[in-house]
Amino acid sequence: MKCIVFLVLLFLTTSIANADCWKFAAQKSGVEVRLLKSIAQVESGMDPSVVGKNNNGSRDFGLMQINSTHLGWLGKHGISESMLVKDPCISVLVGAAILKNMVNIYGYGWEAVGAYNAGAGKNKHRLRMKYARKVWGIYRQSSRENILIPLKDSHRNIALLR
Repeated sequence: MKCIVFLVLLFLTTSIANADCWKFAAQKSGVEVRLLKSIAQVESGMDPSVVGKNNNGSRDFGLMQINSTHLGWLGKHGISESMLVKDPCISVLVGAAILKNMVNIYGYGWEAVGAYNAGAGKNKHRLRMKYARKVWGIYRQSSRENILIPLKDSHRNIALLR
């Protein structure tokens, strides 16, 4: 989570145009822009003002639908739910850092993409793959060539995504 705080603080101290936010988040997190945008499309339909309510009582905020379970430690670093909704770039930076944390656990693969939404629990593999399929569909549509994402174990996981 230190990565998230670092990314957001770095962003706040530099003057990056909003159009460059995706690129900046991708460079700092090591996750490609197209994948981040595909996740945002699945999460919010690219609507930065969305606030979602979950069955477990938690809420999701902004473009990347940052879950309210993160608000405690984000708040300690000056990031509020209001900022996640009003500033799409902060949402993208936080989302990229959360995805990077999942990549650190699972490697750069579909399991990490699925964990962005479903979490890292041991019994959540099916939920992770269900979410990853949605992202994969958007990712494929966003490419003229329909190139596979160069992710770890992609050959094994791609079968699960079709």
